[in-house]
Amino acid sequence: MHKNKPVYRSDEWYMQKALVLAHKAALQDEVPIGAIIVDRTGKIIGRGYNKVEQYHSQQEHAEMRALRQATRKKNDWRLDGATIYVTLEPCLMCLCSIGLGRCARLIYATHSPLFGSNIDKDAIPPLYTKHLRSISSGVCAEQAARLLKNFFKQKREGRHEHLKSHHKKQTAQT
Repeated sequence: MHKNKPVYRSDEWYMQKALVLAHKAALQDEVPIGAIIVDRTGKIIGRGYNKVEQYHSQQEHAEMRALRQATRKKNDWRLDGATIYVTLEPCLMCLCSIGLGRCARLIYATHSPLFGSNIDKDAIPPLYTKHLRSISSGVCAEQAARLLKNFFKQKREGRHEHLKSHHKKQTAQT
């Protein structure tokens, strides 16, 4: 394939790639969120999934990791014309970083009632969003929501199982 020839894929295609990364996060006991950054030619230039627990840092969100990879690949912090696909609505830290990185489009799968920024471009200083021309949601929303719900359900059940086994040990000793 010619190096500069644009490759056009659907938003669903790219979001599926982000969902694969979210699955990787879940397998590592991280909140299953994945992000993909695509340049204006359709080439994937950044990938990331949550590694907050592994690195004990809030800066290891999927979006931040994808932004770091994309800027290193381009050797430039400006991602003019890029699109970022995220499986969950970005938090305010990530949203502002996406805007400062000059991404043109943000597409996320499902809303985050807990940590999402409840994206309202008018409520955020223009410096952070002036390059962000388009924000949309709902692409592969059911898959992303199901992955998150299953992850947290397993975490709760695992915690309960741990507590049950701990309780059994304690009662056996008394």
